[in-house]
Amino acid sequence: MAATHTATLIGTVSILLWGTLALLTKLTGGDIPEFQMLAMTFGVAFLLMASRWWCQGHSGIRHIRQPRVAWLIGIGGLFGYHFAYFKAMTLAPAVEVSLLAYLWPLLIVLFSSLLPGESLRLQQIIGTLLALTGCWLLVGWDSDGFAWDYLDGYLMALACALIWSSYSVLSRLVRSVPTDAVGWFCGVTALLAWLCHLLWEDTVWPSDAYQWVGVIGLGLGPVGIAFFTWDYGVKHGNIQLLGTLSYSAPLISVVLLVLAGFGEATPVLIAASSLIVIGSLVAGHHPSKPR
Repeated sequence: MAATHTATLIGTVSILLWGTLALLTKLTGGDIPEFQMLAMTFGVAFLLMASRWWCQGHSGIRHIRQPRVAWLIGIGGLFGYHFAYFKAMTLAPAVEVSLLAYLWPLLIVLFSSLLPGESLRLQQIIGTLLALTGCWLLVGWDSDGFAWDYLDGYLMALACALIWSSYSVLSRLVRSVPTDAVGWFCGVTALLAWLCHLLWEDTVWPSDAYQWVGVIGLGLGPVGIAFFTWDYGVKHGNIQLLGTLSYSAPLISVVLLVLAGFGEATPVLIAASSLIVIGSLVAGHHPSKPR
């Protein structure tokens, strides 16, 4: 049980780091094309893990030898999610895409109940729905609503949610695969992203120190350490609680933007944060059993 709690805490590091995504992205200036950004940040993530291997005195080649299913899950999750997300952003408004893509924590809670040894409690469903409501309120309070004209984009956004939730849950089935292998998944994802960049985008390199700080910060944190700690958390921790707590990521993003002067606190922010916190507490509460 103690090991499960520790793994869950490690998994929450990912959520905290994903909360810095918006602020670090702001530093990049928004000029760098999406797939180039993906390639650069996942490249940094690979180098981060490679430095770990170097400190351990080996090249990391031993971690390449993983079952094919582990490679399919890893590449499908990391590259598949981001490819679907960027594609959705080109087909539909960003707010609606974000609303649909953020169904993945709810899907994690639901799908994980199918895993061996897992079950689904009513309070987990209630807590997750409360957190989802807070997330939607936070992200989409000024949305113009959904329109049939953007159906293709909505379907791609739903694919994002399905891909990431499936990746997170299926990783539990290959828990024997070490987290070091995720370093190679990041490396292949970077190569695939460069290929997409060369096919569809023009190269735009960072023009100042702030942009480089943003790119490197993304690669070290939300894209690097976050994916490594998430892998460990979903494989060995309380995956359902991690799913619900994931709704804190957009809240952390907004709070950091407000603190950095890029936004302001509003009643919507307060209401959304309350729902997310209450939902997380409800989902994570374990009623004591009568003696």
